Amino acid sequence: MSALDYAKELVSFNSVSSLSNVDVTNAVEAMLTTLGFEVERIEYDDKFGVRKANVIAKKGVGTGGLAYFGHTDVVPADTWVFKEHGAFEPMVKEDRLYGRGSCDMKGSIACMLAAAEQFDAAGLKQPIYITCTADEEIGYGGATYVADDSVLFKEMVEHDSRGIIGEPTMLDIVHAHKGVVGFRAVSHGRAAHSSTGKGVNANMAMIPFLAELKAIHDETTNDPKWHDDHFEPPTQTWNIGINDHTRAVNITPPESVATVYFRPMPGQDADSLVERARNKAAECGIDFEVVVRGNPLSTDPNSPFVKECLEIAGQEASRTVPYGTDGGKLSALQNMIVCGPGDIAQAHTHDEWIALDQLEKGTDLYTRMIRHWCC
Repeated sequence: MSALDYAKELVSFNSVSSLSNVDVTNAVEAMLTTLGFEVERIEYDDKFGVRKANVIAKKGVGTGGLAYFGHTDVVPADTWVFKEHGAFEPMVKEDRLYGRGSCDMKGSIACMLAAAEQFDAAGLKQPIYITCTADEEIGYGGATYVADDSVLFKEMVEHDSRGIIGEPTMLDIVHAHKGVVGFRAVSHGRAAHSSTGKGVNANMAMIPFLAELKAIHDETTNDPKWHDDHFEPPTQTWNIGINDHTRAVNITPPESVATVYFRPMPGQDADSLVERARNKAAECGIDFEVVVRGNPLSTDPNSPFVKECLEIAGQEASRTVPYGTDGGKLSALQNMIVCGPGDIAQAHTHDEWIALDQLEKGTDLYTRMIRHWCC
């Protein structure tokens, strides 16, 4: 099968992160088994009780080789723009494949499957590993289970497999990305008709907490200590949200919720910022919870591994990206880059697509990587 064939089949599964990804994982497992991989499967229930599944697979004997990582969950498609076909009805139009997940990142998985199909296990001197996770889009839950529980991942780490995170980079070699930290703070009050004065306005405790968040935001934005010019933008981009969910102006708000999402860069002490916010929340009597955490990915751009990747790809230099990936949870693997087909600008859009030539070029690059490291 071609990468396009694989991609169309994968896109046809509605695997939005709030739903189970078991069906699409079953399909990926069947594809891998057909291609001669031995398969390890790790399932779990997320915090809402929804069943999720990861598949980790190996083709060939020995250790080392190439380790590819992708995710099968996708973001919601409620605003999908096309009336003639749904987000999970893949459509080829002109030189593009449209559908949710086509770019981020089922197209990438399809390229690796199409590349791996070209090699018999008996002809491999080192193995091909393919891992497909759940919940990458909402906190890297699947990758956490892979890192903690997978026998095959431990084998990759022990024997220094070359890691490829297949997120869309237009097939550029990416040696570093930002991490992610998200937390939620909740202030509790008591509802009442505002004219009575008998309610407790949850926003009152939230106001000084928000002032501290603004101070942290301003410090990380303006102080060069928190900058890294290897990234664009070079700051952590603290994103602060606030909502008291009050339905009318004459109701005293019984709850006020602040959400924060920021992106630390390699070598930065994100924990100190989180603790600063946590301590202020405690001082204000506000509940505080870290809801997502992913480390930055950083591989030395001058390392032999990155130079080897550049040589295979025919590129002069590697670069960085501002988003995060499963790589933040898989950092036990020392040699890791991000490299995948498609443009991140098309990910998560209301008309998500991937160029057909990116599927062809992605298959070709992954084929060359397999041939270089595994044959």
